[in-house]
Order: sequence, then structure tokens, then C-alpha cells
Amino acid sequence: MKVIGLTGGIGSGKSTVSQFLAELGVVIIDADEVGHEAFKPDTEIWWEVVAAFGRQILTHKGDIDRGKLGNIVFGSSESLARLNRMMHPRMYDMVKTRLEEYRRQGVDVVVLEAPLLLEAGWTPLVDEVWITIASKATVLKRLQERTGLSEPESLARIRSQMSNEERVKHANVVINNDCDNTDLKARVNQLWQSLHTGETGRPSEAS
Repeated sequence: MKVIGLTGGIGSGKSTVSQFLAELGVVIIDADEVGHEAFKPDTEIWWEVVAAFGRQILTHKGDIDRGKLGNIVFGSSESLARLNRMMHPRMYDMVKTRLEEYRRQGVDVVVLEAPLLLEAGWTPLVDEVWITIASKATVLKRLQERTGLSEPESLARIRSQMSNEERVKHANVVINNDCDNTDLKARVNQLWQSLHTGETGRPSEAS
């Protein structure tokens, strides 16, 4: 089984790439969904996060409001690092368990979509790393249109992450997503075809 780690900064289009791959029949593990599962009320992680950041991060139903938590951690590198120390090791184990199950099922290719694949040290889980990148202007426009975040809020999230330059150092495939979805989908289709010929396991840049 081949495992591809798909990552990139906020607004770079990794979720769109993941969607196109899913349409092609690729099995996707979404780290955000794993995080949601880990955040379920009364789990060990839930109690740790609430103890660390206060009950003001909870909804009236007792769920962790990721928006409220994000406002706290993206405004403080110390708080973000504290949250990551709690979350990443447990999420790693959850992802590893899923991969082992897919391997037992005989799945050929799995894509792990994880925004913090590199920062969290999850590369031992994958065989290749695919990076999506986009210019700051493109990212800011997307965030404004899709999330309603203000420019200062968007910039805070961008600055809290690894730079594109640093990500690219770890990439087998770089997908430049300063383009529309039609061009992006064509590139994803090309990459999917390349998987079957073994041509993606080397550094390359896609425009």
C-alpha cells in the first residue's frame, strides 16, 4: 500500500486536491476529521484541552468550539505549541491505526490530508509528500471569500504556519495552485495517472 501525505498552508487548496482525488476513488484520511473525533466530549484529549484553555471554548452542548479555540491559539505561539503537544501524538496513533486497517483490507493507495504533516513529525507514516502552495494574495482572497476571516486574522494563521519555502524542501511533488479548479483538477488527474507508472516518487513542480 502506498501512503501519500498531502499538506500545505491554509488556503493553498489541499482540501480541493483531496476532493478531486476522492472523486477518482482514492481513500482519504482527513486529519481534521481525526481531530474532530479526538475532540469528542469526555475523551481524554477533551478534558486536557478544556483544562488548558478554559470552558469558554465550549459550545452550550459541551463540544469544543474550534473557532473559539483557534482565536486563542493562533494569537499565541505558546498556546498553539501547547495544544499541538496535546493533540499530535494521540492523532498520530489514531491515523496509524486507520492505515493499518486499510493495509489489512488490501487498499492500494491512501492519501493522508494533514495541514501539519511536517510540523507534527508525521512523515514516518507516509511514502511520499505532496505539497500545495499558493501566493499570499491568492490565499488572502480565498480566506476572505470562504471563511469571512479579516485580513489580520488570516495573516495570523498564515504566520503561525511553516513557510512554503520550508515545506517545499520536504516535497516529492509540489502543486502550485495559483490557478482555477479546472486547471487544478487536470493536474490532479495527471498525478493520479503518474501513480500507476511510478513517476511521482521524485521531486517535481506542477503548475
